[in-house]
Amino acid sequence: MVRDDLPVKAEFLLARLRQDEMAARALKPGKNADVARLQSRVLADVEAKRQLLAWSAEPPWLPEVGDLSGWQAHAWEVVVGTVDARRLRMRRPVVDFLVAAYADHPDFRPEWELIEVEEEPDTRARAHTV
Repeated sequence: MVRDDLPVKAEFLLARLRQDEMAARALKPGKNADVARLQSRVLADVEAKRQLLAWSAEPPWLPEVGDLSGWQAHAWEVVVGTVDARRLRMRRPVVDFLVAAYADHPDFRPEWELIEVEEEPDTRARAHTV
């Protein structure tokens, strides 16, 4: 399986969000304000994650260019492909982090584990403190 299999990750995430939503709606808060707040917070969280997932997959905005033909049409296709690929690279971590929250789920795939990257110390910050 390819690590960057966004459609499979999206399907997995949407299924988990449906489960979270069903569990929250099954709560019967009655007179318990804490349960009512928790239910409301979980439902808002589910909706926010759905919006982030939709944002991560939305096509880039590109201006209309009218009728193009020949090399101009090909050049525009290259531009669109480049912009779309860059957008996906920049937004993909959002989906990766959302999916990683469900690492304990039986359908979570090992290749989806987040890779921790050690940051190099910022030597500029130390230079100013001397």
